[in-house]
Amino acid sequence: MVQEKVFPLTIPLLKAKKLAGEKIVAITAYDFPTARLADETGMDIILVGDSLGMVVLGYENTLPVTMEEMLHHTRAVVRAVKRALVVADMPYFSFHLSSDETIRNAARFIKEAGAKAVKIEGASPRRLAVIEALVEAEIPVMGHVGLTPQSINRLGQYRLQGSDWEEAKKIVKGARELEKRGCFSIVLECVPEELGKIITQEVGIPTIGIGAGRFCDGQILVFHDLIGLTEENLPKFVKKYADLAGIIRKALQNYANEVKEGIFPDSDHAYHVKWGKLKFGRPLKGRTKRTAGKKTN
Repeated sequence: MVQEKVFPLTIPLLKAKKLAGEKIVAITAYDFPTARLADETGMDIILVGDSLGMVVLGYENTLPVTMEEMLHHTRAVVRAVKRALVVADMPYFSFHLSSDETIRNAARFIKEAGAKAVKIEGASPRRLAVIEALVEAEIPVMGHVGLTPQSINRLGQYRLQGSDWEEAKKIVKGARELEKRGCFSIVLECVPEELGKIITQEVGIPTIGIGAGRFCDGQILVFHDLIGLTEENLPKFVKKYADLAGIIRKALQNYANEVKEGIFPDSDHAYHVKWGKLKFGRPLKGRTKRTAGKKTN
């Protein structure tokens, strides 16, 4: 059977989706099996988010995540993906010191891990200069405005952004500047739906919403959230499409019970050979078939 050829999704094709009014589907993934499933089900973008710090590494927030951890998980995702555009989050303090250092760190995601682009949070003047330098170095950049989790120490808590007009105007300005500096798309996180709609109309690049309402060009959710592996403190914008935590917990409990009760493994889950019914006797030390049973001097 001839397999249909898979054509990777490119940045120009992503931009064409916005022009055609086609919705963009994005998701986070942090390892080979989840990325493979996401790719096979037609995701356009797979983001290796620094949210992996909280979701799979157990950190309190995203700040402790290192470059090496991000590179490790990005490599795993890239190995699984055939079609989706893989974007790697640049972790906290990997793009804060200088443009040269930022370019070196971002280039590692492209050269060593195989990502097609990187994502950077924020739209401050210094951040914009760094993004411009990355684009000049031929490294595609996805922008990110609204709630920026790496700013947790300044914000104090994860909360809705742009709820008042002055703050909303700053976010719109930031999105416009990100487009001017060469970003190919922008994540809009945790902003009012009305603001998400305004920004999507104002910029010519795709907007990817996460808690930004219905009118963004695309949507993204955390893999573990939407399949029900995250059970506590879910934001309002998360929709659970399955309850895998309950299913997995039941399966593990059944396994544990069967092992304790001697039910697993049974004969059907063991290997068998034809000589398995033979009885092994104790070998006669120093004797052969001819001498066995005869006295020797």
